[in-house]
Amino acid sequence: MAGELAGKVALVTGSGRGLGNVMARKIAAMGANVAVHDISWEETGRFGESANLGEVVTAIEALGVKSVGVTGNIGDRDAVTKMKQDIEAALGPVDILVNCAGGDIGASGNKPLPNNILGIPYEDIVTLTNSNLIGTMNVTQTFVPDMVSRQSGVVVNIGSAAAHMGCSEGGIYATLKAAVVHYTRCLALEVMNDGVRVNAVSPGPAKSARFQATRVVDPKKMHANSPTFDRYADPEEIADAVCFLVGPQARFMHGQVLRVDGGLTLYPG
Repeated sequence: MAGELAGKVALVTGSGRGLGNVMARKIAAMGANVAVHDISWEETGRFGESANLGEVVTAIEALGVKSVGVTGNIGDRDAVTKMKQDIEAALGPVDILVNCAGGDIGASGNKPLPNNILGIPYEDIVTLTNSNLIGTMNVTQTFVPDMVSRQSGVVVNIGSAAAHMGCSEGGIYATLKAAVVHYTRCLALEVMNDGVRVNAVSPGPAKSARFQATRVVDPKKMHANSPTFDRYADPEEIADAVCFLVGPQARFMHGQVLRVDGGLTLYPG
C-alpha cells in the first residue's frame, strides 16, 4: 500500500498514543502527511509510549512524510477550531479524517467507579459523552464541510465491539460508541453525493498500553498468537482495517462498519 496516499493530508485524533498512534504511522507509511493529536503535549507519556507529542511527530517524519502535532480537548469546539488552523498552516487542508480520540476514561482521569449503567457518576457520563460522541461531532463538523466543498474526502469513525452488544459494566461507553456507529450511517447518507466516503471500524479488545494499564487482562489472551481468535487484537490489526478504508481499495464502501473483533460480536445484524 506504500505511496497510495501520497499528497494527501490526514488527521488522526487521539494519535499521540495507543491505537490512534499505530493508525497514524500506518497511514504515513502509505504516503500521507499526518497531523497527530492528543489532549496535551505531554499526555502521550502517560502510559510510557513516548515522551511527548513532539517525539511522535519526529517518528512520523522519519517515514518520509510531513507531520505536525496539535493538542486540545475534542469536546471543546474552540480547541478543535484552533487545531484546524494549525494543521492547515503546516500541512494544508485535511483529506482524511480518522476520529479515534475517545475512550472509557472518566472525569478523574481513570475509569469510572462504579462503571455500570445505574451507578456511574454523572460527571463521568458528561466526560465520556464529550470525549466520544460530542467530540466526534465537533471534529466532523469542523473538517468535513471543507471536504464537501472540494467534493473529496474520507472519514473513518472508531466505534467499539461494545457498540454492538448489551453491556452493564462500561454500558455508558458502549451506548456512546453505538451512537458513533449510527452517526456514521447518518453522516454517510448526508454526504452521499458530495464525494466524501464515510465508514467506521469497531475494534474488539486490543493490546494498547492504556488497555493493559487500566484493567485486569487475561494472560492467555495477551500471549495467544494468530490464527486463534481467543485473544486480544494486536493494535496493528485494527489499524490495518482503518488503512483499508482510507485507501483506494475501499472506494465503493460507504456507510459501513467493519467489526475487527475476532468474532466477539458474531451474530446476524
